[in-house]
Amino acid sequence: MDNDINTPLLDQIDCPADLRMLPESQLEQLVEELRLFLLHSVSKSGGHFAASLGVTELTVALHYLYNTPEDRLVWDVGHQAYIHKILTGRKDQLHSIRQWEGLSPFPKRGESEYDAFGVGHSSTSISAALGMSIAAVRTGSGRKSVAIIGDGSMTAGMAFEALNHAGALHNDLLVILNDNNMAISPNVGALSNRFAQLLSGKFYTSVRSNSKRVLSNIPSALEIARRAEEHVKGMISPGTLFEEFGFNYIGPIDGHDMHALIATLKNIQELKGPQFLHIITKKGKGYAPAEDDPIKYHGVTPFDPNKGIISSVKPLSGPTYSKVFGDWACDMAKQDHRFVAITPAMREGSGLVQFEKEHPDKYYDVAIAEQHSVTVAAGMACDGLKPVVAIYSTFLQRAYDQLIHDVVVQKLPVLFAIDRAGCVGADGPTHNGSYDLSFMRCLPDIVIMTPSDENECRQMLYTGYQLDQPVAVRYPRGAGPGVEVVKDMQALPIGKSELRRKGKSLAILAFGTMVEPCERIAQDLDATIVNMRFVKPIDEMLIIDMCETHELIITVEENAISGGAGTAVNEVIAANRIKQKIANYGLPDRLLQHGSREDMLRDAKLDYEGILDFITGRMNEYEMDYFVSSAS
Repeated sequence: MDNDINTPLLDQIDCPADLRMLPESQLEQLVEELRLFLLHSVSKSGGHFAASLGVTELTVALHYLYNTPEDRLVWDVGHQAYIHKILTGRKDQLHSIRQWEGLSPFPKRGESEYDAFGVGHSSTSISAALGMSIAAVRTGSGRKSVAIIGDGSMTAGMAFEALNHAGALHNDLLVILNDNNMAISPNVGALSNRFAQLLSGKFYTSVRSNSKRVLSNIPSALEIARRAEEHVKGMISPGTLFEEFGFNYIGPIDGHDMHALIATLKNIQELKGPQFLHIITKKGKGYAPAEDDPIKYHGVTPFDPNKGIISSVKPLSGPTYSKVFGDWACDMAKQDHRFVAITPAMREGSGLVQFEKEHPDKYYDVAIAEQHSVTVAAGMACDGLKPVVAIYSTFLQRAYDQLIHDVVVQKLPVLFAIDRAGCVGADGPTHNGSYDLSFMRCLPDIVIMTPSDENECRQMLYTGYQLDQPVAVRYPRGAGPGVEVVKDMQALPIGKSELRRKGKSLAILAFGTMVEPCERIAQDLDATIVNMRFVKPIDEMLIIDMCETHELIITVEENAISGGAGTAVNEVIAANRIKQKIANYGLPDRLLQHGSREDMLRDAKLDYEGILDFITGRMNEYEMDYFVSSAS
């Protein structure tokens, strides 16, 4: 690398090998350049912002000291990996992040050799890094493994399962806890940083190891020494818990003190066994608006860096489905003292901000613990409460056993308000809700509803709340077609669909979000269109009637075709031994990449044009007459 003092340092770095040629004295300058570059790039493209600002020093230090990509860095979730992407050859592509055919929003193995593990859901980093450390031992590669995990992700049980396993194996592994949930308190500064360096240094660890070996022959003395060590450490650090897991705890240190980070990490590299480094950072570090409101700047749309984020006044055709749910929850809680709302750290996304303000005693945020959120709801339902679990489709996947074992098997009245069903958008395949109809439909005694618009969503939530059994209402991200939401609530007849239009030889049975485009298509083709409403129980009488009066049936859903809503229609036809021409249409059998929701639907051919092409193709195959209106 040509280290020209007149050239910005960042312009001289195309990969971590270039970074390692810098003198340590220039790293702080590089950090400032990285923050400025990130600000100007993400302010134009949008993306996850505050988290990456908070780990800039840490990211630089890790790539500076570790031999990446040979050494493995595993970023938990990946919201904080933008600086990592910049340093690993993707600087010139960062403007495309989260956009169609652009950079992935998270580390992705197929995108770069520096992305050691693909992520998106939380709390997987320690398990993955431990697996890599085991592989390093068995293959003799000698590579090092580092897991970087945030304080939020540490609330999930999976992280503690991994800590427990790692402590028992004694493999070389470094876990870095990026703690940005608190301000840098007085004990995180020069004195604490110095203690961390001492606790990670050769002299301390050598004395610690040799003393225990000598004292092991004198059990009472060993116990006194262990207690003394815990007492001393307890005065300067909160690491007793991690020590009990078998880790050598170091910290907390200031994660924005580059000198302390470098010195401590250098020491840790010489240590054997599982190490736990606790750093304190400030989310949004270096950009005052993000420091003041890190939640607002967690994931951003394009904004003016000189003005910050200004609330959008762009009118929507109607409220988002999340807001419909939040308003319904507020209203329902006023009517029924048994109502409780549970969310696994999705207050803002699920639309529960206002609910928490109005009903704080009925609101339970269980942190990133999807499994727990379902089982605690089951426990509430056992003793007379009426719990509603607000959860994203992609995160309900993590609690599938609890859904089956703790709710369905016991036939408990838990209502699942499943947000972000179908194509989610910029977060890509890790966050798409592509499978929930398939994995829920096979469960006995569960009611599954798919609203076609905002008002139907409200009425379905009310309908499900009245039932004494497990219920799921699944709805998409964003706004609906713009139907007025009626304040009065009325229960829908269970398992009954809605005939929207009576046509001729073609019947389109549409579920949820697909009703709106299919209704237009039905008009153009002079076809029958049915808003199916219920996936389970399915409207068997309607299906049989459609078979008797129509030559061809097409089912359309925003879910995987395998095992989905269309399959339920097929099963009714097969069970009644009806000979019927039928085709199922839904999400294709492949991963849909990140982009806008519209990009994804277009790629999946689940937009108006794609659905129309599929249906007319089937009609041509069966030599059926149809007419496409010029108004379309």
